[in-house]
Amino acid sequence: MLSQMRVILRRLTHRRSTRFTTEGIHFLLFTLAVGVAAINTGNNLFYLLLAMLLSIILISGIAAEFCLRRLEFHRHFPDLLFINEPATASLVLKNGKSWLPSFSLSLFDVREGFDLDRQLVVPQLLPGSSQLLSYPLVATHRGQLRLDGVRVVTAFPFGLFLKKAYYAVEGLALVCPRPKPLRNDILNGLLIAGQEQAIHQRGYGNELYNIRQYKAGDDSRNIHWVTTARTAKLMVREAEADNQRWAAIQLSLFAPDSHDKAFEEAVAFTVSLVYHLAARGYQLKLTAGPARSSFGQGESHLLDLLRMLALCERRSPGTDVQPQDDLPTECQDLGSATVIRVQPWRGAEGPGTDNLGFFLDAEMSVGVPHAR
Repeated sequence: MLSQMRVILRRLTHRRSTRFTTEGIHFLLFTLAVGVAAINTGNNLFYLLLAMLLSIILISGIAAEFCLRRLEFHRHFPDLLFINEPATASLVLKNGKSWLPSFSLSLFDVREGFDLDRQLVVPQLLPGSSQLLSYPLVATHRGQLRLDGVRVVTAFPFGLFLKKAYYAVEGLALVCPRPKPLRNDILNGLLIAGQEQAIHQRGYGNELYNIRQYKAGDDSRNIHWVTTARTAKLMVREAEADNQRWAAIQLSLFAPDSHDKAFEEAVAFTVSLVYHLAARGYQLKLTAGPARSSFGQGESHLLDLLRMLALCERRSPGTDVQPQDDLPTECQDLGSATVIRVQPWRGAEGPGTDNLGFFLDAEMSVGVPHAR
């Protein structure tokens, strides 16, 4: 019975709470002194003064309660956050009361029961009006950034109490490592082994595909003047298509507890790899444990891949899934795509392939990707 009462009391104080300010304590002590004097002396003036002081306390509590009632919140986060990179979050506050304004509101984000001060202050909010508040948000860890709600605090009207109200306004943002520049030898290796090489077909590129006679409608900038002068005929240059680039990136999630830092470095390296290949126009496919994407390109596809990397979690080798099952070896859906395998732990290495791969291990210098 006592435990149930404690739970009920905790829930009530979680939603609504009131505490005296320093000025409020002084005011309360003065009120008690006036009450003692009124009882001891029986003077009507002391009783009138005591009644006025008590009415001020009552009015202060009622006014603060009405300021905190019927408030509506809407939260907005960016689609994706990067570690230690400031982003802008927004909070829309609306006064749902039809005829009473709210005054002197301070807003706090609530996460895991703790109030986070964002320095958000609303001096006045008229009935039925709303206000947009923006503030910087910095995430320090990869994964999900979850906010439970908003705490509203006011000391209106006399500053005697700090009255608090809690509103459950959930907010969820995904956080992934910030893309970093890759080493030149890694990028050069991709250029050599990957599909950056030109495909022997007509298209837009820099390599020569064919020289033919000029036709009506051809671009005059493609005229090959050396051949034209030699043959006395107007000839144009056709280039090879070099925009068919495909890469399948496979990230192993298996690593022991001692390799947790190496695993995070492997995820950060994969983020940088995905980002740079997407910027070069690659068709990308990502496999991270059970999470798998299809081939695609563009900003929306890149955002989906980064979200996958933000949510992936390290697996211990003792789980039911074996390390060799973590990275698929079937190639029927890969075609001629370059396979890039990123592994934070040597024990997760499955059956090898002849394609290009990258390996990260704690035995090496953590944070420095090595090609193999």
